Parts: sequence; C-alpha cells; structure tokens
Amino acid sequence: MTTSAPASASSSSSSAPSSAPSGAGAEDGPEERRVPLFRAFRFELVKVVSQWRTRLLLLVCWIAPGLFVAAVSRQSTLPSDTLFGRWMLATGWAGPLVVLGFAGVWALPLLTSVVAGDVFAAEDRLGTWRHLLVAVRSPRRIFAAKALTSLVVLLLLVAGLACSSAAGGLLAVGHRPLVGLDGGLLAPGDAAGRTLLAWLCALAPTLALAAIGLLGSVALGRSPMGLLLPALVALVMQLAQMLPLPVGVRLALPGYAFISWNGLFTGPAQTRPLLIGVVVALVWAVVATALAYALFLRRDFTNPADDVPGRRAVALGVLPLAALLVVTAVAVPAATGATGSGIDRAKVQRSVATAFAHLYRLQTEQLNRPDVTEERLRATAACEKGGSGADPQGAGNDWRCVVSWHLPGVEAAGTAVYQLDVTADGRFVADGDGPKEVNGYFLVRTPAGDAPNPLWQFDGGVELLPATPKG
Repeated sequence: MTTSAPASASSSSSSAPSSAPSGAGAEDGPEERRVPLFRAFRFELVKVVSQWRTRLLLLVCWIAPGLFVAAVSRQSTLPSDTLFGRWMLATGWAGPLVVLGFAGVWALPLLTSVVAGDVFAAEDRLGTWRHLLVAVRSPRRIFAAKALTSLVVLLLLVAGLACSSAAGGLLAVGHRPLVGLDGGLLAPGDAAGRTLLAWLCALAPTLALAAIGLLGSVALGRSPMGLLLPALVALVMQLAQMLPLPVGVRLALPGYAFISWNGLFTGPAQTRPLLIGVVVALVWAVVATALAYALFLRRDFTNPADDVPGRRAVALGVLPLAALLVVTAVAVPAATGATGSGIDRAKVQRSVATAFAHLYRLQTEQLNRPDVTEERLRATAACEKGGSGADPQGAGNDWRCVVSWHLPGVEAAGTAVYQLDVTADGRFVADGDGPKEVNGYFLVRTPAGDAPNPLWQFDGGVELLPATPKG
C-alpha cells in the first residue's frame, strides 16, 4: 500500500496537462494528447464566423455587389471611366468585371486586413495564448488552423463578390455578348468563362496580401500596424503602378495580377503578363506564410510580455520580402526580355487599329449597313505623342492617332482622329475627335436599347511584353 500510492500519484501527475507550454518551439507532447487539425480548424472557424464583423462582411459581400450592379445597369449614366463600365447596359457580364476592378483596388486589400491581419493579434489583445496552447498542445496546428480559417473566410468573401455581382448583372441586363478590349465581340458563354477566370486569377494577389497579413499579425502582435499592413502594402503597390516604372519591375510586384486579368479580354489573349503576375503573387504568398510560420514558432508564450518580438522579428519579416522583390525584379526582365515602359508607337498603332476595325463592324451592324470584314477594311493607325517627331514611347494623355480604312467599292480611304490617354499599365481610352459621322456622339439602337456610338469612345490595351520569338 505504501509503495502503490506514490506510483498512482506519479501516474496521475503525468496524465494531467501542464499549465502552459514552455514555448512554441517546445515538444508538442504525446500524439494522443494533441487536438486533431480538423477540430482546431473547426474551433477557429466557428470563433471567427461568430464575430459580428465577419458576419457583416459576409452579408455585404454576398448582397451589396449585386444590388450595385443591378442599380447601375438601369441608369442612363454609366461609370465609363471604369474598365468595362461603358458596357454595363449591353451585357450582364460587364458588371462583375467592374466590381473586380474596384475590388482589386479597395475591397480585397481591406478584406485581407480584417481577416488575416488580425487572426493572431486578437489572441495577443485578449491574452488567451496560454489557454489556447494548453487546449490544442501544438503550436504548429494552431498556426495551420488559423491560416486555413483565414483562407476559407477570404474564399467565401471573394466568392460572394463574384457571384453577387454576376447575378445582379444577369438579372438586370441578361446573358448577352461582351465587347472585349480589342473591340471584338465575345459570345455570352465565352464572356462568362473569361469573367470566371479573371476572378480566379485575382485570388493569387489576394492570397499574397493575406500571407502578408499573417506575417504582420505574428510579427507586430497587438500593434494596429499588423492589421493595417495588407492595406498599406496594397496602397504602395497601386502608387507604384501609377509611376513610370520599367515593365519588369511592374510585373515583379505581387499585386500585378489585379491588373493583368485585362489581357483575358483581347484576341488573342495576353496571357504572359497574367501568368507572370499569378506566379509572382503565389511565390509571395508562400514566402510570407513561411516567414510567419517561422516567427510564430519562435514565440515564447510563457512570457505574457512577448507579444511584439522586436527588431529581429521585423528584420526576419521585412528583409526576406525585400530580397524577394529584388530577385523577381531582376528575373522577370531577364526571362521575358522586357525593357523600358513596354509602350511604344508600333504597339499603340496596332492596338488602336485592331479595336477600331472590330468596333466599325459592330457599328455597321447596329446601323443596318452591309457587313464588311476586318481584312477588307485594312484599318491602320498613325500615332504621335505630344507632337514630337521622334519615336514616341511611354504613358501619357497626349497621344493622337489617325485611323485610316478602306471600304469595298470606295476608292477614297476613310479617316478618323482619336485622342488617347494611355496609362502606365498599358490601358488606353480613345476619344473620338471627328469626323462626327464616324466617331462623334450619337445614339444607335441595340438589342439592349439605345446606346452611344461604339466608335465614339472605347477602351483598349497595349501588351507590355515583347512578342514571343517564333521557333
């Protein structure tokens, strides 16, 4: 009896959970004492979804875009300064693309800040790390559960934005063809597929921002800067896209896929910039997540004051990402041969002439005139920038193009003048400057109702990368 009591007490003591782990890098304990990853993930998911702000975000993302698209699609004044905004009266597939353009600039960075930028910092503010570690007994599984929870919630939010905006556009306007950035008419099924692919490609930079949010939440602890970090990074990338940066540096930024999905709506599709943007964003997502994981395992959770790891954590989080930016900025130009701004006279002339030829056929159909093919039109463009005689290059609102074309049976060539505003990312807006019978403002009758002359103003895109060498 005297020898069995201590043994029993020792057994009971060994089976009881410890009050707190010594640190995130300590042994996780026997396998049977760990909480399975699925249970930890389910707990984190329920905890996040039960918050009022998460429920509010889900409600807004699944309802507000549809209401916005449906309301705008019934107005006579359209957001023509937004890509595809001028076509919201013509097809229901323009609405989700307008929402995607807005989401890439504002909505998705803010959503990643709220969801991923606070997932670890919330435990620091509430002081619940010790209780969570005692319950789960695996810092690695805690990190995996929180990262998966952020991913699932973000996917639900992005899916809500896409589905709601598409539903609003289809219900308000209908399943109709979409005019692409080259002026070509996309069949409704083709437009639907490209719109879905554009939203899927936008997930890559969203994941990159989410990973940066995880890193900020781990490295900065309860500091509000961790919550704001994804939005600040996105703002810096947007400002960088407005600067006259070399095209190689532009493509090396993790947010470029928020812009390069435009290339899906040209013929042929400009997939090279899009693929580069997606790959770069995914690399950033993987590296930032790995850095957040490494910093999380270095935390000493037995010390309540260790919620801001300090200079070493900031250095381990910032310096590798800065090095990654330098590597991608060097690797992308070397792999693609891209130099300078990527915008020159030959590319602008080719894009303007192609878009004009396609839209001329659309105008001909709407005015019930005899159809003519692009080959027989033989449309060409002669462009200048700022009145300079040298080979013009780069972005600016001082581009001027004269488009010429030929009609079968007509000896004289037709001409039309356009003023172009070309942005640094290759997008341009062509504004008709006469003759008014060709590219002036007047209404034409379409299946969706009266609409402005398609040759009056139109959007287009210049492919920034050089053509792939044949063979």
